[in-house]
Amino acid sequence: MFTSILNSADLGAGEFAACTAASVLIGLAIAFSYMFRSSYSKNFVCTLVMLPVIVQALIMLVNGNVGTGVAVLGAFSLIRFRSVPGTSREIGALFLAMAAGIATGMGQIWFAAVFTGAVCVIMIVLTAVNFGGSHPGASVLKITVPEDLDYNGVFDDIFEKYTSKSVLMSSRTTNMGSLYELKYNIIMKNTDDIKSMTDELRCRNGNLTIVCSALQSSQEEL
Repeated sequence: MFTSILNSADLGAGEFAACTAASVLIGLAIAFSYMFRSSYSKNFVCTLVMLPVIVQALIMLVNGNVGTGVAVLGAFSLIRFRSVPGTSREIGALFLAMAAGIATGMGQIWFAAVFTGAVCVIMIVLTAVNFGGSHPGASVLKITVPEDLDYNGVFDDIFEKYTSKSVLMSSRTTNMGSLYELKYNIIMKNTDDIKSMTDELRCRNGNLTIVCSALQSSQEEL
């Protein structure tokens, strides 16, 4: 089953068409798996579809030629220094697309299909179960208080009522030092109580600005 369809040095039109079609289908599978319950850009998912085809063509061109292989390696090195850093998820998807392209370029269509399918299933399952993700009720709460207010413990009873966890992450001065902005990481007991909690906090901070937003996962760059 896991044997190459390229049995000779001479590449035929039928073999090239079969490898290219497999590359496109595998690229689409990778793109749809990456898009599952995640934010994405149109340009990036289109790149995921095209990358296996491009890498496949390069592998077919090399075909044991050392000089061509060195030239291809140099070209990929130049591309690395002309691209912006990506997230670990994006880099992983790109490596998967390149690996699939290498496999199809060597004629290992079934191996590429099985390998890509297994990785895509793992990617979808990990995304579906929110593996490593933040708690559904996790939020970032920013409270502006006047400079003469001793904010240590002033909101503890409100947090105890509405949240299961609250941690003061930072405090900084604003408005020429006349105000403080407090940043908390909180986990709501019930997300429907955000308005009620905000109303009670407004009574403590003099009706100054309060911002409650979803906790964004930190994007690790590679």
